Amino acid sequence: MRAEGQAHIDRIEAALALVRKFLDWDRALRRLDELNARVEDPKLWDNPKEAEAVMRERRRLEAAVGTVKGIAQQMADAVEYVELGEMEDDEATVSEGLAALAALADKADEDKVQALLAGEADANDAYLEVHAGAGGTESQDWAEMLQRMYTRWAERHGYKVELVDFHAGEQAGIKSCTLIIKGENAYGYAKTESGVHRLVRISPYDSSARRHTSFSSVWVYPVIDDDIDIEINPADLKIDTYRASGAGGQHVNTTDSAVRITHIPTGIIAASQNDRSQHKNRATAMNMLKARLYEAELAKREAEASGEYQAKTEIGWGHQIRSYVLQPYQLVKDLRTGTTSTSPDDVLDGALDPFMAAALAQRVTGEKVQVEDVD
Repeated sequence: MRAEGQAHIDRIEAALALVRKFLDWDRALRRLDELNARVEDPKLWDNPKEAEAVMRERRRLEAAVGTVKGIAQQMADAVEYVELGEMEDDEATVSEGLAALAALADKADEDKVQALLAGEADANDAYLEVHAGAGGTESQDWAEMLQRMYTRWAERHGYKVELVDFHAGEQAGIKSCTLIIKGENAYGYAKTESGVHRLVRISPYDSSARRHTSFSSVWVYPVIDDDIDIEINPADLKIDTYRASGAGGQHVNTTDSAVRITHIPTGIIAASQNDRSQHKNRATAMNMLKARLYEAELAKREAEASGEYQAKTEIGWGHQIRSYVLQPYQLVKDLRTGTTSTSPDDVLDGALDPFMAAALAQRVTGEKVQVEDVD
């Protein structure tokens, strides 16, 4: 096999090995057999809710296993085709086989990410919060740039985006916002974006045109459905109402329709001002609070499984997961995986998939990469 073809094979095998490890391959095959047997049981539908859960798990597991088996078979066929061409000294056949391997390597990388989205809440819609760090207008402008970046990423995937909560900046940008991103696997993809994001640029707000560093944080948590029961003691809640801010027309700032709910034991806060009705905003904020408590439980379980826990950190230097440098050179660098892009404009326009894919893969391998931040 030529070096070019072997490189494609190595990429495909690495993708398949990652998915097999994530699925715990032998266990996944046994579990799929169990689920197939349960589906054949006519008594399953005596409990519709349980039946739906079984069908959902079977569908996701069947897709992941089928992806691995399908790509492995296609790779074997392409390798055989290339070897046949080499034996017969048929350059056209070899080139065709190598092209098939190259296309399959790209497909394996794409399908790998889909297969890795098999977590408990990965298929759910997602809440995404952006909070400006210290630094006034600079950080608030950066927070608004992040809001646009995630909106563009969601639109590229065909997701629907709604603004749930919004607090405008003092001169420009935003102090914070909450988006709800609706679509298959929205949380599974976006969950890797939680953390502090750092921007380095020549400030448009500095008359001396000096370089400034700004920080904003992103927090992603899943939208949960009514099937998931989250118990909250009403005595643990502090509920405040206030007047909505930001764009919204003549009804904004005329009534105390916005609602903020604080969960006292954890300090978690959820707020909504998207609706004119205080009642609806209260229901939305309560759903957000339940979702955040659920996400905290998921994080705790994941931490126990991996033996580590990274608490939510302050929005500042030393805690960033990614740096975006716009001047004097252009580079976006993920400090967890080492993934880079020399086109910040594309990244800020929503080209986030390579960063998300690398972070998802790292969650499976547990591999820690020593990455130096950029100046």
